[in-house]
Amino acid sequence: MIRDERNADFGEVDETASLGRRAGLLNRRSFLAGSAAGFGVLGLAGCGTSDGVILAEAAKVYGPMPNEKFPIPAVDVSKVDPKYYRRTVRYESKEAPGTIIVDPGKFYVYRIEGDGSATRYGANVGRDGFLWSGDAYVGRKSEWATWTPPKEMIRRQPEAAKYARGMPGGLDNPLGARTLHLYRNGAYTLYTIYASSEPESIGTGITSGCVGLLSQDMIHLYARTPIKTKVVVLPA
Repeated sequence: MIRDERNADFGEVDETASLGRRAGLLNRRSFLAGSAAGFGVLGLAGCGTSDGVILAEAAKVYGPMPNEKFPIPAVDVSKVDPKYYRRTVRYESKEAPGTIIVDPGKFYVYRIEGDGSATRYGANVGRDGFLWSGDAYVGRKSEWATWTPPKEMIRRQPEAAKYARGMPGGLDNPLGARTLHLYRNGAYTLYTIYASSEPESIGTGITSGCVGLLSQDMIHLYARTPIKTKVVVLPA
């Protein structure tokens, strides 16, 4: 995703794919801030669960959100590898509970819960040449943000110029329903964790450095993430 510092952020979803596919794919935004309890049991229990049960649980968690400002339809969970469904997993870490850890090499985002466990979300990440690592923190949060492509993107992709003054929030907006804006030393990094409307993008590298979660997952994480939350991005 790409945005400017006032209302959107850097790291666009792969440029030709971003605007070319977005009209159709973004209309399929499908997200629910449902409970992770069902997946938590599956994640910690390990084996013995049929594919049918897993899909049924996924359909509940990733169902529609009719009460959102822009009602969100259900995601087609068949387009997401089940290993990227939200779940509670064993995860030993020295980081404090609440810390967000991004593992771009495995396409996961973790929220540390303490007691050796974490909530794990499937993600899309930066494509080759746009990966980064290090510590940051959540300096700002936004819902249904305006998306403004930076000048660098417009130079690479002139068709983005029509949004130079910003695309209002909505189902077609690349930033999605929720955005966590990442800062370092008081300065905006131009990177974000954002809500992706493209289920087939989870588990791939398609952005210019930002990290995308399915919107249900992003809404779930967003609600549990206060300003100043530490974010650790591991090397790919």
